[in-house]
Amino acid sequence: MTNILKYLAILAFAAGPVAAIAQDTKFAQLGQELPTPNTYRTASGAPGHQYWQQRADYNIKAELNDDNQSITGSETITYTNNSPDVLTYLWVQLDQNIYEPKSMANLTETGQLQDKMSLQAIEYLTKEKFDGGFKIKSIKDRNGKALKYTINNTMMRIDLPSDLKPKQSFTFSIDWNHNINNQKTMGGRSGYEYFPEDGNYLYEMAQWFPRMAVYDDVNGWQHKQFLGSGEFALPFGDYKVSLTVPADHVVASTGELQNASQVLTSTQQKRWADASKASKPVVIVNQAEATQAEKSKAKGKKTWTFVAKDVRDFAWASSRKFIWDAMNVKVAGKNVMAMSYYPKEANPLWGQYSTEAVAHTLKVYSKHTIDYPYPIAISVHGPVGGMEYPMLSFNGYRPEPDGTYSDRTKYGLISVIIHEVGHNFFPMIINSDERQWTWMDEGLNTFMQYLAEQEWEKDYPSSRGEPSKIVTYMKSDKTTQVPIMTNSESVLQFGNNAYGKPATALNVLRETVMGRELFDYAFKEYSNRWAFKHPMPADFFRTMEDASGVDLDWFWRGWFYTTDHTEIAMEDVKWYTIDSQDPEFVSAQKRNAQNKAPKTLSQQRNLKSITKTLVDTKPELKDFYNSYDPLASTATDKAAHQTFLKGLTPEQKKTLDSGLNFYEVGFRNNGGLVMPLVVRMAFEDGTEEIVNIPAEIWRYNNEEITKVFITEKPVASFELDPYLQTADTDLSNNYFPRRMAPSRFELYKQNNQPRPNPMQLQSAPAGASGSGSK
Repeated sequence: MTNILKYLAILAFAAGPVAAIAQDTKFAQLGQELPTPNTYRTASGAPGHQYWQQRADYNIKAELNDDNQSITGSETITYTNNSPDVLTYLWVQLDQNIYEPKSMANLTETGQLQDKMSLQAIEYLTKEKFDGGFKIKSIKDRNGKALKYTINNTMMRIDLPSDLKPKQSFTFSIDWNHNINNQKTMGGRSGYEYFPEDGNYLYEMAQWFPRMAVYDDVNGWQHKQFLGSGEFALPFGDYKVSLTVPADHVVASTGELQNASQVLTSTQQKRWADASKASKPVVIVNQAEATQAEKSKAKGKKTWTFVAKDVRDFAWASSRKFIWDAMNVKVAGKNVMAMSYYPKEANPLWGQYSTEAVAHTLKVYSKHTIDYPYPIAISVHGPVGGMEYPMLSFNGYRPEPDGTYSDRTKYGLISVIIHEVGHNFFPMIINSDERQWTWMDEGLNTFMQYLAEQEWEKDYPSSRGEPSKIVTYMKSDKTTQVPIMTNSESVLQFGNNAYGKPATALNVLRETVMGRELFDYAFKEYSNRWAFKHPMPADFFRTMEDASGVDLDWFWRGWFYTTDHTEIAMEDVKWYTIDSQDPEFVSAQKRNAQNKAPKTLSQQRNLKSITKTLVDTKPELKDFYNSYDPLASTATDKAAHQTFLKGLTPEQKKTLDSGLNFYEVGFRNNGGLVMPLVVRMAFEDGTEEIVNIPAEIWRYNNEEITKVFITEKPVASFELDPYLQTADTDLSNNYFPRRMAPSRFELYKQNNQPRPNPMQLQSAPAGASGSGSK
């Protein structure tokens, strides 16, 4: 036998359809759950031959007021109708309206009062309402004629003067302004941070201008209200944006700078040229220059002009506090500038890691998805903890005032930069509908983040991705869970549901269900099919199956459409060997078993207390049965065995002499989620073998099954999911024989004082020196 493991091909051991119990099978194909394929979206998951999408091109001029933290802007939008439909109105997103005191988001915010309330909580409840939201000054067509419009919370309908037919464009302008929120007190995806030490502001500007909503073949207009969780659905277009800011501000932005000679000094332009050829970060605006700008606060204004092609959004940041560094990254033979902007408070941590993390992200994501197509990628440090836009991201984490930092801060910074820069791929290019399906950008991106983190450093402390990381959530109270396939604004446990669970699901697919080769090919195919397009969940599900040849409907159903979890128990193991019918062998087996049989307590005590029995003292009481060995083989037994052997074929004789071990192992699905079975068999000789059994083993019975394993060597123990591949929520029943799980008492002393980080505990703390620290 060349293989240790032999699978039975005997019908008597096979679990067939007749063994199935009446139940809803978890292997039913996704039928009604997925939309019917059509000429726009095919059954293979690829865009159809009549696929279309709309386009919106922008020309924007805006001015930042650093005195009262507001912005005034004027934009011209050219909207192109590539659909087969006639449009009579357009919908525009007014996301800043979430800050209006009577916005739907504010009015539907829930909360509770406690008997004991902190002063901070009372201040939050009674704080003065921020005068937020867009102030629309005018909306006109290209001839200057006013257009009728209606504002509905965070959406605005513009009524067209005439029908917009297929292949036609409509150009109109919007003049507007709004106040900028204090991000530190109000939160949000954009805003400003005030630095009282030097009296300066740092602005991160996003959702800052009225933006076109998506009109597509699935939803028509995607105009679900923005309530805070569901992010943004946006069409692609070209942008030309001119930003007027204080003269000593440095601006980080989506797009390529068009007038460097007007806004940068000759020295800074020379540094930029050096950075464009460098393989490590080169400082363009150094810390000394930024610190001087903080103090001098130059008067006057400058206008920075940027152009971006084929992007779905535009964001920027501005401050006189910015240090700026950059380096070149090669992606598929093209040059990309990886850059970072950050205040001195972020050093030395940011100068050491930020731009390197940007470059690393572009390389890893490009390998697994599509080649990064844009000319720049930026990481900005400011008040927003983590948010993404085309070519630009806002990221948190800064060191202590003394320059030291904990490992949690270091890895938190690297991870958030990887995650937010990674969003360039999902959803900035592979442009899913975030307002409807958060998991399609956050989940897929968190999975890719995990891959990039593991390529940053061996045993990188990733917080999401590994199946074991999601176990606590998966086994939590079902009333606090919803399926992944839940609208973004209705998701409970947002981080676990929209980030952690889908990321883990993809990791399980890659490592355990499909294997890396099939998964990586299919995932890259999905990315290429839907780059610069608007994919929906069905497009992802179908492409992953179409490109791999693996039926995954059971997987999508369990992981994405239910709140089932993995909890598979190894119920029982029965051991069988072949009865050779050799009387000598049978006799020896029985005698060995008898010798190993445990003695009762009475038998053990009698051995000590009864030194002689009656027949020991009176031998005349012994007869035939006192010397008879019932386990010994007889001549009759031996003759019968020889007759049996003569009747066997050579193949039957070989099987009889094989010494194979047969193990019937029972498995029970307690969690409801069918998963592959990964079984480790440890043999008595110290060797072991891993057996990977596809999830289809559950296809006839979703609740309990048995599997027969045949081995040449005796098995000492069985273990289910030995490498923690399936997010099994109870490992105590994954062993046979059972093991006791170790646990420890936790002794602690209450201590409310912040603990110094290891760098501070050193006698001479000093942060790592980075390019931006000089």
